[in-house]
Amino acid sequence: MIILIAAVANNLALGKNNSMMWHLPNDFKHFKNKTYNHKIVMGRKTFESLPGVLPNRQHIIVTRDNAYQAPESCWIASDLETVLKSYPNETIYVIGGGEIYKQALPFAHKIELTKVDYSFEDADTFFPEINYDQWQTIAHEKHEKDSKHAFDYEFITLVRK
Repeated sequence: MIILIAAVANNLALGKNNSMMWHLPNDFKHFKNKTYNHKIVMGRKTFESLPGVLPNRQHIIVTRDNAYQAPESCWIASDLETVLKSYPNETIYVIGGGEIYKQALPFAHKIELTKVDYSFEDADTFFPEINYDQWQTIAHEKHEKDSKHAFDYEFITLVRK
């Protein structure tokens, strides 16, 4: 099962200069709970934006750079198709960035979306447009901003129809 997991702004912004434009502690917990003990697939820039190798997750880094060196615990693939063919019966979370999401969207069975209620006009990376006619919302949880969260946000789970 291919699951895309992303935090996006109203304008589908993912980030700028290889980092997120917001800080939502509950979204980090949500991400950890969903991806824990699973394979996570990401592009090289997304991997480099992480604070390090995330515990209890198999990291798969997609890069065209044949000389790229990653920690021993990570697997490197030259393209997303190779990853999908290598793990046909496993749950794989695609965690970014924008180009990897775009490539994975046609194969996705589910999308775990954190929708940040703000538009970041100066973002440089975006989530692909979702054709909602192809997806059904099966869970929706709204949260208001508070002292630790500068923006309203919602957790949305979509499954392919």
